Amino acid sequence: VPIAEFGGIQEAMALSASDGLASIAGVDLMNAIVDNHEAPMVISSVMKQKCTELGRRIVERGMDVAAGSAICRGDKNYLGNAYMSLPIAITVEGANIMTRSFQIIGQGLTRCHPHMLELMQSLQMPQSEEKKAVEIFCKQFHKIVGHGMTNFFGSIGRGVNATVATKTRSKTAYKDGDKLLDYHEKQLLRLSANFALTADLCFTLGGSLKFQELLMGRLADALGAIYLGYATLHHYQRRRGIDGLEAVTEHAMLRLEKEAQDAMLSASDNFPGMLGPVASTVMKIGCFPLGNMTRPYKAPGDELTKEVSKLVTTPSEMRDFFQENVYVAPEGELHQVSDLIRALPVCVEADMIASSIRREKRQPTEAEADMIAKADAIRDALIQVDVYEKFPNEAAEGYVRPALVGTEERLAEMDRVRFDAA
Repeated sequence: VPIAEFGGIQEAMALSASDGLASIAGVDLMNAIVDNHEAPMVISSVMKQKCTELGRRIVERGMDVAAGSAICRGDKNYLGNAYMSLPIAITVEGANIMTRSFQIIGQGLTRCHPHMLELMQSLQMPQSEEKKAVEIFCKQFHKIVGHGMTNFFGSIGRGVNATVATKTRSKTAYKDGDKLLDYHEKQLLRLSANFALTADLCFTLGGSLKFQELLMGRLADALGAIYLGYATLHHYQRRRGIDGLEAVTEHAMLRLEKEAQDAMLSASDNFPGMLGPVASTVMKIGCFPLGNMTRPYKAPGDELTKEVSKLVTTPSEMRDFFQENVYVAPEGELHQVSDLIRALPVCVEADMIASSIRREKRQPTEAEADMIAKADAIRDALIQVDVYEKFPNEAAEGYVRPALVGTEERLAEMDRVRFDAA
């Protein structure tokens, strides 16, 4: 039985597939924004934090699946170097902890709010323009209050509508691409309204907001999930037609929506500050007006998980999609990833032949026996790990392992020749 049919492997592969799709979609949308000569400061931070974190999760699951072969160093280990290098991507130009807990919301809350920046600028105007500054401040303050009220009632309305749509939706509705786009776009609009309301409530904290890293981290999770959700839908709309893309998109969207929902629920449960209890109550009424009933997003079901896993562990258009930017070495050159890619169709065909033989209770033909033998030989070669007679440093003349340095002298001084005698 292929290990890809084990439940634990299926779960890891499906999660990695949807994480991979979200990362690719986010990169495509970010590249389009940059190609349009824009410099989205907040989205840049979101992309750095989310994509490196998703990459870490994917590689960690790969280590679980590859097991012992992923920790034996050498040319046959195709995961070890990625596993060791990921912390570099995560920590360079500001560790992800700083990016998530401070930078994303610290910059985004003022830069992205439609009225807050002008209000802050009015406070910095010279005393000679005090009258004008007061007018601007009052005008923008009223707009902020109006914006908050609009978000509050919009959040309630969209929350109820989204809950009804989710509760009445079929588990196979995603197979219709138009319905997939329509449903998830409405859910992202609901989550965006929830986030906008939460952002408005953050102003009750005043300047102390910059010290509330736990709150900002949760809001960064919500914002990142919403952005990647829109990126995933944008990617699907551009690439639709790939067989199986609907299933992986559905899997990714369900997870992103739940991540955003859980982040905002956690924020509402732990809203800080003197007005924290009031802000928490307003947030819960606005985001989740009917309590648990209006928190409808759940993790993908087992059937969808199995479908996504099968798409990436058997020959399919979806697997070809993930291989698009993977380097494939010329045949005959030692390159484990290339060998794995070439081996898959051979091993799948051999498995189908073996299943047919068992089902029909017959002997294989000569061609079938050759195919099974070829697949067995490929499998045996691919599961091997690099073996060394000595650690590379030990080949140098006069090399002594650090743990043994001085041991011979100490034993001689004690007039002993063996450790157990000592």
